[in-house]
Amino acid sequence: MTNSMMVIFPYRHNQTWVFDDERLGLVQEPFVSGVPEMIDILVQGIANVDEGFKLLFSASPFPGYQAELTWLREEYNGNWYLWREKSLEGWLCPALFKYFEQAPVKIYCQAEGLYS
Repeated sequence: MTNSMMVIFPYRHNQTWVFDDERLGLVQEPFVSGVPEMIDILVQGIANVDEGFKLLFSASPFPGYQAELTWLREEYNGNWYLWREKSLEGWLCPALFKYFEQAPVKIYCQAEGLYS
């Protein structure tokens, strides 16, 4: 059984958002194909955000979530999600399956500063 709430700590590296999760063997795993633009919106107003931030996410809604991403389709072993409120689509690579057994219908996200 996986945790209901998960957390990663993305940061900027070579002008893109990446994250590490050593326990899962992920180092400088990049966000690509629309997801960096989503992150840029989520982190607006967070001080010193290039140093990193806390990203909470879950397949279930939780108090304070900022974005509800809805599954659209599978492509190249990854999955496309829609942030309907912002009319943005983003592709999450197969690293998604290190956190979920299957692509969730919805992913809820919240960004917080490292020092909040």
